[in-house]
Formats: sequence, structure tokens, C-alpha cells
Amino acid sequence: MIKRLYEYRELLKSNIKKDIRGKYKGSFLGVLWSFVNPLLSVLIYAIVFPFILKNTQEHYVTFLIIGILPWNFFTTVISQGTFCVLANAGIIKKVYFPREILPISVATSGLINFLISCIIIFLFLIFSGIGVSIYLLYLPLIIFIQYLLSLAAIFITSAINVYVRDLEYIVNFIVQMLFYATPILYAKDLFIGSKMEWLIQFNPMATIINSYRDILYYQVSPNMTMLMGTFLLSILLLGISIKIFRKLERGFAEQV
Repeated sequence: MIKRLYEYRELLKSNIKKDIRGKYKGSFLGVLWSFVNPLLSVLIYAIVFPFILKNTQEHYVTFLIIGILPWNFFTTVISQGTFCVLANAGIIKKVYFPREILPISVATSGLINFLISCIIIFLFLIFSGIGVSIYLLYLPLIIFIQYLLSLAAIFITSAINVYVRDLEYIVNFIVQMLFYATPILYAKDLFIGSKMEWLIQFNPMATIINSYRDILYYQVSPNMTMLMGTFLLSILLLGISIKIFRKLERGFAEQV
């Protein structure tokens, strides 16, 4: 697969550029929406949780930013990636190319947008007085693990969605449920000792969000046992999902 991707690397590059440009095509603000969208989301949660639910988290807006931006990266990749094969039905029927390019380009364009939006995180860290620490060195590893996990997910969902068109609606529902099972709006210790604690422990996105918060907000080392467990899980899922994708791709041209 790697050899085929290398042979079609120019197509992969152009597809990634198309995904990035297409997201903001015709938009007045263009790439600035990468900054505006998460800020609007944070504004809503920052009003609701501290004042209505009496949340007392210090530097809560920065706390939210660090959780919401990685989550937006994840949900954007999942929503666009699930539909990426069907969205390219025309070219799939006419031209041969490694179909793996489609989910990889979606995940990679989402990664690039996330890296751009990380500027917001650093601005909030600086102006809130939290600053940055040596634990920032863990950031590339955490981002890479999230990229692998997201890519593994859309290899499966994009392939199955060709045959089961209802899947994208099911995936959207699962992602919405997962949002509340991930410590984005609340601290990771909120459910410790409760019956809901298992949701955090077995949720790989919870580990990833907690790792971002550990190194950026709390400025401590992430839980390497949990993070490496998520890393191994992501690699395992990626291997399985690629096999599923390659098996199902044989019927893409007839189904799309």
C-alpha cells in the first residue's frame, strides 16, 4: 500500500490541497474560520458552564480551548471521512487510483487545519498566564496518536458507508454521545469513583484529550501507560481497518 501511495503521491498531495481549499471555498473569511468556529463554540460553553452550572475551573476558557480544538479535529475527520468515498463516486467509476488516498487525504487535511488552529491554544496559554513548559515536547506524539486513531476510524466507516448508507447518521449519533463521555467540558476527575468512571477509562479520545490538558494546561507529564495503550490500540485498529477497506473497495465502483 505504501508503494502504491508513493507512486500516486502527486494525486495525494493535490487531494489534500483540494480538501483544505474546498472547506473554505466561497467563504469571505476563508481559513480564518479555523479560528472563528472554535472560538464561537468556546464562547457558548464558557457562558453556560461557569455561570449557569457554577463551574469553578480556573482559566476555564483556556481549559475549554485545549479540549475543544482537538475534539473538532476528530469530529471533522470522522464526518468528512465517512462520506469521502461516496463524495468521489464520479472519479472512482472513471479512473483507477489507490482508494486509500481518499481517507488519508481527509485525515491529513484535518491535521493541517488543526495545526493552524493550535495558534489559538498557544495565544490563550500565553495571555492567561499559564505559559508553556518542557512537557510541550509530548505534543507531536499526542497529535500523531490522534491522527492514527482518526484515520483508523474513517478507513472502516468510509468503506462500510458505501454499502450501508445509513452508517453516516449512526456515526454522527455515536460521535455526539462520545462528546459527553469525553472530558472536554469538565475535568477528568469529575467521575472518579462513580459508576461512570469506566466511560473515561475505556474511551481512547478521553486519554488523548487528557494528555493535551496534562502537557498544556496542568503542565505535567501525560499518563504514559494510558497514552501508549491508546497508541497500540490505534495501530491495531489501523491495521484491521485497512484490511477491511481493501476488501470492500473491490465493489466501490459498482456501489457508488
